[in-house]
Amino acid sequence: MDLDVFVSAHRAKWDRLDTLLRRRGRLNGAEADELVGLYQRTATHLSLIQSSAPDPQLTGRLSQLVAGARSAVTGTRRASWRDVTGFLLEGFPAAVYRARHWWVPTALLSTVVAVLLGWWIGTHPEVQAAIAAPSELRQLTRPGGEYETYYSSHPAAAFAAQVWTNNAQAAAMCLVLGVFLGLPVLWILFQNMLNLGVGIGLMSSAGRLDTFLGLVLPHGLLELTAVFVAAGTGLRLGWTVIDPGPRSRRTALAEEGRAAVGMAIGLAVVLLVSGAIEGFVTPSGLPTWARIGIGVVAELAFLAYVYVLGGRAARAGGTGDVAPIERSASVPTAA
Repeated sequence: MDLDVFVSAHRAKWDRLDTLLRRRGRLNGAEADELVGLYQRTATHLSLIQSSAPDPQLTGRLSQLVAGARSAVTGTRRASWRDVTGFLLEGFPAAVYRARHWWVPTALLSTVVAVLLGWWIGTHPEVQAAIAAPSELRQLTRPGGEYETYYSSHPAAAFAAQVWTNNAQAAAMCLVLGVFLGLPVLWILFQNMLNLGVGIGLMSSAGRLDTFLGLVLPHGLLELTAVFVAAGTGLRLGWTVIDPGPRSRRTALAEEGRAAVGMAIGLAVVLLVSGAIEGFVTPSGLPTWARIGIGVVAELAFLAYVYVLGGRAARAGGTGDVAPIERSASVPTAA
């Protein structure tokens, strides 16, 4: 594309669009129709320039015009409780459902890794000795030891808030850092499984694996599921960088990135629930079967939420991305 010729041919249209935008409150019907037409043409011009002859100054000017025209055409829109309800009942579960082919295998493989690490640590005293001194290990695993008192070492509300903050940060890091080909996500996931494997191995070697599972399962089922969803979504985002499919890489990353940001918000709510369970249920005096039962109910409720509501929304076309009217202008480009 000869950029100078292109600018000369279309500059008058851009100037006219700018003029209409400056007086859009006083437009008659014909001028309003003209503004819509110029908006569509300028959006096409912007797309062509971005793909064929990117020029920062010209791109900036046209982006500003397109944004202003889009605002004039669609009007200013404010978020409402309907948006929140739509996100919780459709957008978020649809995004999680669409990502199931990534986070379900991630969950299964990660669980296997944690179990294998636990078996390796529990059956190899030399590995345990490398983790800590024998006296420290006894302090961790004995009845009333640190593994048990950890969950009641702070006031329940403060502990739940701390756990929620830490887990929400970990999930957000998985989602955001996935764009780096997913490599940081694998490291975060491995660190989580290593911590779980260490607990399994040390407590099983002390003959107290049932106690450990009774403490971990009530909150851990939902908490780890949220982490697996975040990790699987992050890995999918990393794969999008490698293989965007039929979409342009820029468009694919924008769509998947927006869905990932929305998923981070939804997972924060899920982790708030698991944090509340960890803060109030795990250290409670309820029988072990009751505490685990609460964790199982919470996990089944989340899976039903994803597969029933999310599956229905996904089949209806929901992706977890923002509504088309809220997206940046995007039009087909020349081949």
